[in-house]
Amino acid sequence: MRAPGTRSSWVKDLAMGARFAFAGGREGWTRTLLTGMGVGLGVALLLVTTAVPSALAARDQRGAARETITSRTAEQPGRDTLLIARGNMSYHSDDIEGRLVQPEGPDAPLPPGLKKYPGPGELAVSPALDRLMKTDEGKLLRERLDGKIVSLIGDAGLVGPGDLYYYAGTDRLAAQADGSYVERITTFENTVEAPPLDPVLALLVVLVFVALLTPVAVFIAAAVRFGGDRRDRRLAALRLVGADGRTVRRIAAGEALAGALIGLVLGTGFFLIARQLAPNLSLQGRSVFPADLDPRPALAALVAVSVPAAAVAVTLFALRGVVIEPLGVVRTATPRRRRIWWRLLLPLAGLGLLAPMMGRGNTHGRFNQWQVSGGVVLLLVGITALLPWLLERVVGRLGGAGGVSWQLAVRRLQLTSGTAARLVNGIAVAVAGAIALQMLFAGVEGDYTRDTGQDPARASMSILTRSGTEDHVDALGKAVAGTKGILKAVPLTSVPASRTPKAQGGSIDLTVGTCEALREVGQLPSCKDGDAFVLTGAPGEPDGRTGTAGPGDKLFTGNLYDREGPEPSVWTVPADARTAQALKDPNGRLRTGLLVTPAAAPKNLSGRGMAQVYVQLDPKVPDALELARTAAYKADPLATAMTLQSSRTTTEFGSIRTGLFIGATLVLVLIGASLLVSQLEQLRERKKLLSALVAFGTKRSTLSLSVLWQTALPIALGLALATAIGLSLGAVLMRMTNVPVRIDWSSVAMMAGSGAGVALVVTLLSLPPLLRLMRPDGLRTE
Repeated sequence: MRAPGTRSSWVKDLAMGARFAFAGGREGWTRTLLTGMGVGLGVALLLVTTAVPSALAARDQRGAARETITSRTAEQPGRDTLLIARGNMSYHSDDIEGRLVQPEGPDAPLPPGLKKYPGPGELAVSPALDRLMKTDEGKLLRERLDGKIVSLIGDAGLVGPGDLYYYAGTDRLAAQADGSYVERITTFENTVEAPPLDPVLALLVVLVFVALLTPVAVFIAAAVRFGGDRRDRRLAALRLVGADGRTVRRIAAGEALAGALIGLVLGTGFFLIARQLAPNLSLQGRSVFPADLDPRPALAALVAVSVPAAAVAVTLFALRGVVIEPLGVVRTATPRRRRIWWRLLLPLAGLGLLAPMMGRGNTHGRFNQWQVSGGVVLLLVGITALLPWLLERVVGRLGGAGGVSWQLAVRRLQLTSGTAARLVNGIAVAVAGAIALQMLFAGVEGDYTRDTGQDPARASMSILTRSGTEDHVDALGKAVAGTKGILKAVPLTSVPASRTPKAQGGSIDLTVGTCEALREVGQLPSCKDGDAFVLTGAPGEPDGRTGTAGPGDKLFTGNLYDREGPEPSVWTVPADARTAQALKDPNGRLRTGLLVTPAAAPKNLSGRGMAQVYVQLDPKVPDALELARTAAYKADPLATAMTLQSSRTTTEFGSIRTGLFIGATLVLVLIGASLLVSQLEQLRERKKLLSALVAFGTKRSTLSLSVLWQTALPIALGLALATAIGLSLGAVLMRMTNVPVRIDWSSVAMMAGSGAGVALVVTLLSLPPLLRLMRPDGLRTE
């Protein structure tokens, strides 16, 4: 007889358990397949998670390869030069990026994804943009980008399959190639690295991964315990033929190991299917190519090893309170009440890890990622330890009052409270993590949301362009003003002036516009064409670049900064110029310098100036914003149409929040799928019992309602516990980031309601199989 616990005995017993899993007939295959399905769903999500870093890196690399931030430039046209300008725009809720291109020689550099440049009036677009422009939804966009589509941009030139990108050919860039709006480049290159995230944002990234992956681990741990009652009866039969207690436990671990291995295979298959479907999925404007979802080998290997090992460990841990005898199974945990003391150690240990980091915020260096991860995991896993104890105490106090369905549900929960808790653990952990993250995001959002100073009530959008000439700006304003849905369009031109020919002593802002336009930036006592005003009440730039002038002063305008080109013109401030109090423009800027009407303005307004057209939309006209953007693009493709907003969130914070939304969506799908599989497995285990109850006259509606109660009661307790843990964790995290603790109860209710909604949907989906299982022929035994 071999010595118990030797390596060979472990191998043989695990192999025997695997054979039972595959050779147990239809019953065994069904049980193993259910286990594999539950584990496989978790494995698929784990593989997707391990592939996220490589997917993001691939998107960033392709995005950098088509940029020109650090590209080599040229002063004069040549065989290898390209004139390029940005043509980014927005369309409804989508951001569309584009470039206007004009090659100046046969060797002009091609960006990734293009085989040749589109000619004047032609477009090269991404497949996603091509599809959008061909739909009814893209009608206004077709009017804006009215060139002929001659080619599609290849994958190498796109950050993702849903990327909305275009190249528009033109022959009008040479006159504006000054390096500000239009660049002359010889390469496509961007070697500028993004700055590292600050400590709080880095903490958010860690928390998102931990809070989303912990429920996955809980699901996998629950999945490997499918079919526990039938398995225990088989183990009792093994004791009857001579196997000892250690042997049957190792055999049980072998069965779980087989299910986990099947789960690895199925999970890999699910992942490969999801990988091929990835181009069709776009969340918050983000999408990836199938090749981007490439798990890192080390992380994939960790998943492949940890999942089977966890299956064995969970099974052995679950059998610690089970006495398997030759004539049956005795669960020692049933008569002995669960103890609370050791269950409290997990959340207390988690708080102990997080407490030393309270009050650090962004000013005391980075948070220890391992310490944060360990503390959060212990707190969340503490739910899985506390919920069985809480459920046992609550259902143990419930008496026999109530209807038949309620009594059936309570009795079932009293007998198998541990099984019911396992079904709810995943939802509870996910909800607790979501509540904590929601609190933290809401708490720190103010630190990453800035007040722009813009006033959307005065202007819905601002069209920014080069000042050029006054005629150009007026034509842009008239083109927009004549568009349907525009209440008014106010053009303002701002050019620099100086007391010296080359602006050695600083510059003076010269704002030119009609009286109506000037009233947007100054409090004018009275105004007619030919007037000029000296602005007061606005501080100058701290470096002295701006100043003011008085009536009769001589100023230079025009070419103030370029050594080559025409000499600056001399302009005299009108002698009757009056003072005017400066007002903030719709962009929130308080201007300095002079306000001048067209009749009094210098004749030469060229130079490094800017022009803006403030546009007020008619809210009664649908798509007025898109019509204005289209009019602006047609009048000046280099103009930037910006929607005014009173506040803006930083890109980094918005990206992390988007990642949380994507991850939470995937976890919710996993919650529903895993819970449905668990529910079906539980119903299959009780097939004969349900059939017997129906055969003795129990109404089907009573049994269906009983199943609903059996789900609702653990869910309610689980969500209550998850809310308490989530609020506690959220408060600790907010203290760590040094923000006041505030609770948004509507968000908490939404998180808890999402978990309850998933459970309700799963219960409704399980009712049709339940009705089929309640047939009298379910009592047949072969």
